[in-house]
Amino acid sequence: MKWLIRMFFRGIRRIIGPIMLLIDKLTTPKGITRPADAQQQLDQQTGQLALYQFKTCPFCMKVRREIKRQSLNIELRDAQHDQHHREQLLQGGGEVKVPCLRIKQEDGSDTWLYESDEVIKYLRALAA
Repeated sequence: MKWLIRMFFRGIRRIIGPIMLLIDKLTTPKGITRPADAQQQLDQQTGQLALYQFKTCPFCMKVRREIKRQSLNIELRDAQHDQHHREQLLQGGGEVKVPCLRIKQEDGSDTWLYESDEVIKYLRALAA
């Protein structure tokens, strides 16, 4: 019975996932425009960031939309299908939970920020 329920929800995800990705693609916000020097300075700051995410996770989509809205260049890492990124997330952050923003500090240490609202708050403060 357990496998039947699991298969049912996998089927639902296979149907809804592509629909969610299409809607996300069609409604992606336009990024803000900054002067070239300000954008370059922001790109240097975001060069130390990486977002671990799943493509069809609604919370990950929410964060990706904010990244697009703020015109941030942040590396996106697929922790669902890429085993290397999944292992990095588990080893560094302690759990496979997305979205997770990895912030590389100047001293070489990493800070792992979970929860979409917290990540968005951090990105907005960075872009301000």
